Amino acid sequence: MAFWLDKGPADAALSWTRLEPKIRQSYLDAFHSSGKRVLVSAFGETDHPTMNDVDPVECAQRLAEFVIEYGFDGADIDYEDNRAMHLGKAEDWVISIMKTLRLHLPSPQFIISHAPQPPMFTKNKEFYPKGGYTTIHKNVGHLIDFYNVQFYNQGATTKYETCQTLLFDSGTHTPGTALFQIAEMGVPLEKLVVGKPMHPNGTTSSGYMDSRYLATCIEQAKKYGWAAGIMGELVIYYLFLFPKSNTSITCQKKRMEL
Repeated sequence: MAFWLDKGPADAALSWTRLEPKIRQSYLDAFHSSGKRVLVSAFGETDHPTMNDVDPVECAQRLAEFVIEYGFDGADIDYEDNRAMHLGKAEDWVISIMKTLRLHLPSPQFIISHAPQPPMFTKNKEFYPKGGYTTIHKNVGHLIDFYNVQFYNQGATTKYETCQTLLFDSGTHTPGTALFQIAEMGVPLEKLVVGKPMHPNGTTSSGYMDSRYLATCIEQAKKYGWAAGIMGELVIYYLFLFPKSNTSITCQKKRMEL
């Protein structure tokens, strides 16, 4: 559920906090009874905590408190402070927030996932001089349950729109960032979830694949031992029932991760 920002909840997460506790708990019960877990997504493309000099320990403490107060089963760290990553400032920040989060949200009671962009795993040190998510995984990968890798919206140079570039060889611009290439760098296959837009409107630049073609890629991946699953992003209309009224509903267009 998006988003928790450094300044506080926004979008669907904000609406979640405005529900009456009994209503919110009824939704949680319904999700849990069907075997689902509910996570809040933190940061996203509009939040740049490292470049804004946010203290990672204090930030992690506030996020953990939010998770516990509003009944979430964990958090998904959608870190997109790309300038910090390019400057080599991101790795230590993410490592620090992850260590603190896991102290307050212990496993297996809570899930902590990350949603990196695949170029953040690149071998090209010109992009990320301190190693990007490869360095992060080496230090705190054992604390992360899985990665929702966003194989979309990476521009025209690395589109991840064929089985070859998605699974086996990402090309020369951001080398080593296809699914199995990331695994070769030491990230377990069972932790690598393939993130894809489920509709052309779910992408702002590239990465959409027709579902039937994507299914053939998934079948190929399974033959090579991958079975972590897919994270689908949709731009959809959805309804919120606000707690101050029993009759009015608000329809909004938002980007949702399913």
